[in-house]
Amino acid sequence: MEQNILKTAELKTTQKRRLLLLLLQKQQRPTTAEELYEKVNPLVAINLSTVYRNLNTLTEKGILSRSISQDGKAYYSLLSQGHGHRLFCTSCNDIISIDSCPLGELQEKLEKETGYRILDHSLEFKGLCPKCLSKMDK
Repeated sequence: MEQNILKTAELKTTQKRRLLLLLLQKQQRPTTAEELYEKVNPLVAINLSTVYRNLNTLTEKGILSRSISQDGKAYYSLLSQGHGHRLFCTSCNDIISIDSCPLGELQEKLEKETGYRILDHSLEFKGLCPKCLSKMDK
């Protein structure tokens, strides 16, 4: 599957890119470049800068989504279909993906009103998760 994703995006299929994509597929939540580096480095010799460079390339090609959390860290996740939106907990940095996109109609309206062709958008909600709320109530 990783090879098909890279081929479709007209990217060179390298062992490092395939491994990064495989790890991102297995993740249940968005992850940082540092977390990926810690998992990839024992398997294949790789520099952290190479991880960042590949993540940036994969994001630019629309394969990954990048979100910046309250702590300033970039979190990456594989875009399964189209794009995705997220909920961030500002206390524990937990991240939940939102499956639906509430911005489709707004995007169409903005394109008609402005003449722009909107290529992408992102939406982040920041707040407190149920666990952090319950801790605050105690």
